[in-house]
Amino acid sequence: MTADLSKGSRVSPLAAPLTAADIDEAAKRISGVVTRSPLQFNERLSEATGANVYLKREDLQAVRSYKARGAFNLMAQLSPEELAAGVVCSSAGNHAQGFAMACRSMRTHGRVYVPAKTPKQKRDRIRYHGREFIELIAVGSTYDLAAAAALEDVARTGATLVPPYDDVRTMAGQGTIAAELLEQLDQEPELVIVPVGGGGCIAGITTYLAERASGTSVLGVEPAGAASMIAALAAGEPVTLEHVDQFVDGAAVARAGALPYAALAAAGDMVAFTTVDEGAVCTAMLDLYQNDGIIAEPAGALSVTALLEADIEPGSTVVCLISGGNNDVSRYNEVVERSLVHLGLKHYFLVDFPQEPGALRRFLDEVLGPGDDITLFEYVKRNNRETGEALCGVELSAATDLEGLLARMEDSDIHVELLEPGSPTYRYLT
Repeated sequence: MTADLSKGSRVSPLAAPLTAADIDEAAKRISGVVTRSPLQFNERLSEATGANVYLKREDLQAVRSYKARGAFNLMAQLSPEELAAGVVCSSAGNHAQGFAMACRSMRTHGRVYVPAKTPKQKRDRIRYHGREFIELIAVGSTYDLAAAAALEDVARTGATLVPPYDDVRTMAGQGTIAAELLEQLDQEPELVIVPVGGGGCIAGITTYLAERASGTSVLGVEPAGAASMIAALAAGEPVTLEHVDQFVDGAAVARAGALPYAALAAAGDMVAFTTVDEGAVCTAMLDLYQNDGIIAEPAGALSVTALLEADIEPGSTVVCLISGGNNDVSRYNEVVERSLVHLGLKHYFLVDFPQEPGALRRFLDEVLGPGDDITLFEYVKRNNRETGEALCGVELSAATDLEGLLARMEDSDIHVELLEPGSPTYRYLT
């Protein structure tokens, strides 16, 4: 699924549009606090695509994501009175870490609202960076519910809101990534691929490249289950998604930011958007770790996932933003599972065994192939563990083996039902 911004938009112009000059000022403002992240040539991805692929390693920031840039740039511009009143933010985890670090360095007390499903690793890092200057509040099942709670706090207490993306100061701070990568390359890149959540980062990067580069295009990448910016483009304005897949938590935003959307609409056809499957993201995460030693969180792997699916011009220079590395090791099994399903190597079946002895043995000997491994076997009826229906997970040695497995199932007198990903029954497995 792709979308471009060359079509008309009904959005109103920004009262104070973001400019490259704003981003240059932000770069000076945050230079003493935020690390200049490495831009690394990646041989594996270059060989796979025929392009010259570089990774912008924002996962190597002290807070393991680019979010420190926007938080610092905004808070550094607050008045003493605003700081004294306290500051508040909502976040899926990464923005909160940059916010927490800024609070501690500026000795300002802040409150952080995160979704209840935010990984423990991210919560612990927020507390680490903020120490005694941060109060962490988990509320709601999604980022948008946490954001609503933060707005209620601001209205009640008079504290200052530090938005993760929908503020020109935040966007300017995040746009400093573009200023850095232009300085780090010998020539302008043909393409920069950017993960997208609320849109602040890609809006800042696109704004800077539109003014400071002559022919660079930008590709924004959203998870298929949370494509809020593409939905905004289709509607001509930000809209709220009815359902959001929370797996890519750093980009699981139900409604794109109004200011980022306006900035992107103004950029015209230099920016386009695409979606990638969450399972493909998991495969990219595992490849980055196993081949490149890069620990990327799901949102951090969006750009590389899109790179491998896009039509990249051979010989071109491409920059992929690795936006974050706050990955919880407890999610590793889920990452592997989603990757195997995406690759066609993992399948689940409901097997209805005949009510006779030896049915299970025949299934193992006559239906399963030599390279098929059972990874899950559980009788559905607890009071009949020898015969009856069972849930069976099978891992194949190659995706092409599925055709033979299904054929043997069809020839067998054992009734087998393949559970399709996305079906109501399948959702009980994930």
